[in-house]
Amino acid sequence: MATKAARGIVERMFARKSIAQVQRETAASELKRTLGKWNLLMLGIGCIIGAGIFVRTGSAAALHAGPAVLLSFVVAGIVCAFAGLCYAELSSTLPVSGSAYTYGYTTLGEFVAWIMGALLMLEYGLAASVVAVGWSGYMVSLLGDFGMHIPPQFTGPAGYPLMRGGVPVLVDGHPVTTIFNLPAFLICLALAALLVRGVAESAKVNTIIVAIKVGVLVAFIAVGGAIVLSHFNELVARNWTPFIPASQGDGKFGVDGIMRAASIVFFAYVGFEAISTAGQEAKDPKKDMPFGIIGALVVCTLIYMLVAAIMTLLVPYTALNVPDPVAVVVDSFGPTWSWLAKLIKIGAIIGLTSVVLVLMYGQTRIFYTMARDGLLPRVFATVHPTFKTPYVNTVLVGIITAVAAGFFDINVLGDMTSVGTLSAFSIVCLSVIYLRRAAPDLPRGFTVPLYPVVPLLGIASCVYLITTVPMKVLMFFLWYLAGGVVLYFAYGIRHSNLQRGEPQDDAPDMGEYVAPVGEQP
Repeated sequence: MATKAARGIVERMFARKSIAQVQRETAASELKRTLGKWNLLMLGIGCIIGAGIFVRTGSAAALHAGPAVLLSFVVAGIVCAFAGLCYAELSSTLPVSGSAYTYGYTTLGEFVAWIMGALLMLEYGLAASVVAVGWSGYMVSLLGDFGMHIPPQFTGPAGYPLMRGGVPVLVDGHPVTTIFNLPAFLICLALAALLVRGVAESAKVNTIIVAIKVGVLVAFIAVGGAIVLSHFNELVARNWTPFIPASQGDGKFGVDGIMRAASIVFFAYVGFEAISTAGQEAKDPKKDMPFGIIGALVVCTLIYMLVAAIMTLLVPYTALNVPDPVAVVVDSFGPTWSWLAKLIKIGAIIGLTSVVLVLMYGQTRIFYTMARDGLLPRVFATVHPTFKTPYVNTVLVGIITAVAAGFFDINVLGDMTSVGTLSAFSIVCLSVIYLRRAAPDLPRGFTVPLYPVVPLLGIASCVYLITTVPMKVLMFFLWYLAGGVVLYFAYGIRHSNLQRGEPQDDAPDMGEYVAPVGEQP
């Protein structure tokens, strides 16, 4: 009896939705194959370039890689290429909504889908907190340019020394300890309120936001590059010697530091998933998808390396452990360029605001999908009668992201986001292997090249980068997953629609939301 009961639990844990069932639940319109390889390339560039380069690059250089953070971008880009090709195959095979959560539910089963939902909370929810902290840094810097100053105690995480230029800020001879990041807390609550009311982004607004974001980096590269070229030898001798600082152990500089920094700057690439979701709209997915994914990763890696090179040449890398590293560097351009510094900060704030909005939106829709599947309480799928949005879970997401942004250090939040994302990517790679074996004859618009080498390398590289994260973060991550497992057995498996054999409800009308193209982390 015990063996039979145990087998029953295992069968329930790995119960899967059928591909036909998921397609019926999500089919809403006929998708036209209108995107060519250049469309996918530009979509990818817009999606990838985002908050990561504005926020996380500085700490990666200051704490772990030094100027060699350029090499960290290459490593992170290669890891994303492995995962991106696997995403492309799944998206062309399973034209469904729900992102990696639905992929997991359809291939590896309900328990894996639940774990994926927990991981996506880190990828979207905590990522929103990371970006909000970066937004706070740029806003504080911009307000300072206009003579408006927020008390420094309310611009950082609880219990941390306030740093400027790599050294502690002193007031009356004593170091300032931050209490709470008020701007980051408020922007999360404000955007949650906006999402409750509903947001409709037009294509023109989307294009403008992406143009501003990319334009900011182009201006930074153009002006910063000109300054670097005019003083190149002097700057190399001052700030790039040595290029790879001597290892101090524990992921601090040296080769280990480069790999540790790769897990940090990985945050700058996670938007590439959006390319894979366009698989059903590619004219020739077998050729266009790899071109779009690899091409976008190559172009963005080059842009990131240029930005990182200018940052670490103009400012000592030790001074970049701040939420707003680009702001710190543009301030070093000198008074002649003060007007440009203000414009770059304004552009960064506009772009980061939209990124926080879209990340929070994505998290609310993941909760919504899980609630409709019965894995979360039905209240999370409750739609507001007037605004037609899932307002209960939107309020919850707003509170969680606001508290995390207000009280926690950006490096801890960023590491948690990276671990969650890397774990999700490894599961996606595993899903490709499983589906190849379980359904070899399933029509695939795109197939991963060099199978099974690429998905295996994707899993191995993701797991390796996870191991470079500090042990305290990994322990928190394991406790987080353990809590998720407990919740699954306490609630999810007992209320799952699939376990009960219940048909999926029609989704309530939540109105139109067109996420800004290119607004990803």
